[in-house]
Amino acid sequence: MRVPKVVKTYCPRCGVHTEHSVSIYKHGRRRTLAEGERRYRRKQEGYGSKRKPEQKRFAKVTKKVVLRLKCGKCGYMLHREGVRLKKVDLVEVVK
Repeated sequence: MRVPKVVKTYCPRCGVHTEHSVSIYKHGRRRTLAEGERRYRRKQEGYGSKRKPEQKRFAKVTKKVVLRLKCGKCGYMLHREGVRLKKVDLVEVVK
């Protein structure tokens, strides 16, 4: 899907519609010292069975792509809900 690099949408901080630059959100590395991660590792280790069953084949063909919008006026960032897409292209819109 072709997504424009600049979108005019509502900014909750400014309270008006402004131009937002669009990028694709990528999550950061998980924190190994976070409580949930420590609990997960503790349950995984040892000779017992895995915590959750291993998936034999992929259930989904695509991943959800989350768009990150940055307000051009105040710099506030908001995320657009993830949409299942095979391919995302950020394109420059010429007027």
